[in-house]
This record gives sequence, structure tokens and C-alpha cells, in this order.
Amino acid sequence: MGKLYSQYGSKSLKAVEHFVLIIIAIATIVAIGQEVVHIIGNARVDLADLLLLFIFLEVLAMVASYAESGKLPIRMPIYIAIVALARYLILDIKAMDDWRIITIALSTLVLSITVIVIRWGQLKLPYPRTDDH
Repeated sequence: MGKLYSQYGSKSLKAVEHFVLIIIAIATIVAIGQEVVHIIGNARVDLADLLLLFIFLEVLAMVASYAESGKLPIRMPIYIAIVALARYLILDIKAMDDWRIITIALSTLVLSITVIVIRWGQLKLPYPRTDDH
């Protein structure tokens, strides 16, 4: 059974992985197109539009990075989360109560500190090199 998996299962999973990456990339490109059409239809660009385009750009960069290296840098989804929280705050700040604003701001701060800690750990405490890396 182990030999069968190593012969077909691993390759099948890789094929599904690449197929899903292509779907994510295509869906992101479609979403970018929809946002551009929205901007053109409104005849103006708001900060929320720019932040949404930035989120889409980060998703594409994350897909490209994952496709090239086979590894997902953990900082990229955190960056996307930070921008998404900032966009949410910008769009809905007038309708939010003080506690929600504070919670979102603290969440953003925690994510930012997380990025700093991860980056520090990568620089100061790197994984030992192996032959397959």
C-alpha cells in the first residue's frame, strides 16, 4: 500500500494542489477585473478599492510563491489579514461602536507583532539546513 501511494497518491495530490492553485489564481484575476469595472463605473477610486486590490495582489503573490517553492510563507496570509482588518475599519468605522474599533485595532496590533516575532525567529533561530532544502 505504501508503494502504491508513493507511486500514484503523491502525484495525484500534487496535481490536485496545482489545479486548486490555478483556480485560486483565476478567481483572483476575475475579482480584480470586477473591482476595476466597479472603479470605472463609479468614475473614482476610493481607499477601500485600493486596499481590496492590494489584498488581491497579495493573494496572487502568495499563489505564485507557493507554486514556485511549494511552501507557504506564513507571513503572507498575516499581511492579507492586516490589510483586510484595515479595510474593514475604514469602510465601517462610522457604524462601529468604540469597543469594536478597539478590538479591530488590537487585532491588527497582535498580527503586526506576530509578523515581527516570526521575522525575528527566522533571522535569529533559523531551521537547520537539510539535504533536501
